[in-house]
Amino acid sequence: MSQNSSWTKRIFVGLWTALNFCRKAFFNIIFLLIAGFILISLFSGEEKMVVPKGSALVLNPYGNLVIQKRYVDPLDKFLQEAFNQPEDEPEVLLSDVIFAIDNAREDKRIKALILDLGGLAGGMDKLEQVARSIDKFKESGKPVYAIGDYYSQGQYYIAAHADKVYLNPMGVLLFDGYGSYGMYFKSMLEKIKATTHIFRVGTYKSFVEPYIRDDMSPAAKEANQAWLSEMWSLYKTNVATARGLDIAQFDEKIESFLAKFDEANGSFAQYALDNGWVDALATRDEVIASITEVVEPADNKRGYTHITYHDYDQVIRSPFPKVHGDNNVAVIAARGNILDGFQPEGSIGGDSTAMLLRKARQDDSVKAVVLYVDSPGGSAFASDIIRREIDLIKAEGKPVVVSMASVAASGGYWISSGADQIWAAPSTITGSIGVFGMFLTFENSLDYLGVHADGVGTTDFSGMSIARPLDPRIGQIFQRSVEHTYHNFIQMVGQDRGMSPEEVDHIAQGRVWIGSTAKEIGLVDELGYLPDAIKAAADLAKLDKFDTKYIQRELNEHEIMMQKLFGNAAVWLDKANVTTPHTGLLTLARQALSRFDSLTRFNDPQGTYAFCLPCSAE
Repeated sequence: MSQNSSWTKRIFVGLWTALNFCRKAFFNIIFLLIAGFILISLFSGEEKMVVPKGSALVLNPYGNLVIQKRYVDPLDKFLQEAFNQPEDEPEVLLSDVIFAIDNAREDKRIKALILDLGGLAGGMDKLEQVARSIDKFKESGKPVYAIGDYYSQGQYYIAAHADKVYLNPMGVLLFDGYGSYGMYFKSMLEKIKATTHIFRVGTYKSFVEPYIRDDMSPAAKEANQAWLSEMWSLYKTNVATARGLDIAQFDEKIESFLAKFDEANGSFAQYALDNGWVDALATRDEVIASITEVVEPADNKRGYTHITYHDYDQVIRSPFPKVHGDNNVAVIAARGNILDGFQPEGSIGGDSTAMLLRKARQDDSVKAVVLYVDSPGGSAFASDIIRREIDLIKAEGKPVVVSMASVAASGGYWISSGADQIWAAPSTITGSIGVFGMFLTFENSLDYLGVHADGVGTTDFSGMSIARPLDPRIGQIFQRSVEHTYHNFIQMVGQDRGMSPEEVDHIAQGRVWIGSTAKEIGLVDELGYLPDAIKAAADLAKLDKFDTKYIQRELNEHEIMMQKLFGNAAVWLDKANVTTPHTGLLTLARQALSRFDSLTRFNDPQGTYAFCLPCSAE
């Protein structure tokens, strides 16, 4: 071996040794940091958290209200908190917020409720349930104050139920109503020479429109305008009633708003005060002065004796699992897109959700089941797997009731329609009974780059690929499969709801309906919320006394170990600063990319989907 080769070898060995050392050092440092955080959390000697006597409960949850949190790896959560990184789309359990308010109503240590809602968001059905709990809290005689530098439309829905609504003199309150606006990619796809293949049934099945149009179709506009207008009417009615105002007080036209805005000298806060939306414009010290008329002043950052929502939740939450009796109504949450196979919380898996339903079916203590649905749909195959388990539960003599949350449309309706009863919130978005299939091929894009696909196969089906054109005859096969699935969908709904296929088809075609209208046309049975559905399930099972038993996915050994390892440290780190989500062009780009990402995540074996794209209002 030459001297030159030996010298080169020594360099590479040295570099590899240095890289290996750096790698080990990095992971050792991470391990030491984690171990340090855990030790600090275990031996920090913090005093036990208590509720000070005469406190105000500050309801300040941060995140989007959900019926079930998505699964987050404990290590990922720990590292986010350790390095003060903002949580991506934080979530707050609706049941936790309601439990805290209901508990505070009876808690003699709590003298008032402060609504500090700057970090809260959620669908109207969830906001309405929080508002109802606040109304019940007020029955105790304890005052409720809403404070804010600004109120989003959703936050104000809750704040309107306070005894006193305060707004900072420099604050903002503006009602912008509801809209459904999306991005359309037809021209972009043409520029990159992608070929879009669409198979669908339903005049109003608009999921595929962004890929074949540059604007919303007249049919989609008609349908979306109908349910958005109904939802806006619900919002106005509920808020006006809570504030004791006329519904005509809402300024929906820019001209009428400008006239009042000019009278308020261009001040959003003064406009809100002049029109009765808030009771007073108050600076922070003036808010403190008002609150300390009820609770004791204190030397802390808020200026009065209080406990925050997060701390109060930790105090009142029992560390021991609930012991259930022999008569239970099982509640199973089905939230997110419906995908095939086993999926974590935050998505509905055909197999994983069916397994939870099977667990309820095989549990002798469970006498009835409530499926709590918050889903725009997804895989038709996975939806049918779930529906089959519902049929088996009913065959065992156990009634099944569906409670619809913000949305239970398309595949979300597929898994709901077979229930003994369907309950929806007045604002629930449901229906969208339609089916589609879609994929892109890039033969023209590759041709433009000078890349071509060719070869031989044993059948006409061989070699199907995104790199080759789709044979029109295969397109016919896909279209007929979609039509077959749609036919099964409307037949199934007709049998479940006591309608003819023609009657179902008339209200189907992928059209979206709001809960109150869905009841009128026979898609749901009653209007109400989860507690109503649980009571209905107990009545069907003829239970006078019962417990509510939530059935959730059991953690595997690895997840249990990670939770134990990082749980205490995560609690300690939870004192980290709260940060807000990023905004701007990056967010816009992420929203556009998420549309394509959803296509890659859909995994129906036949490529057939019952999914509702416009089932959200902003």
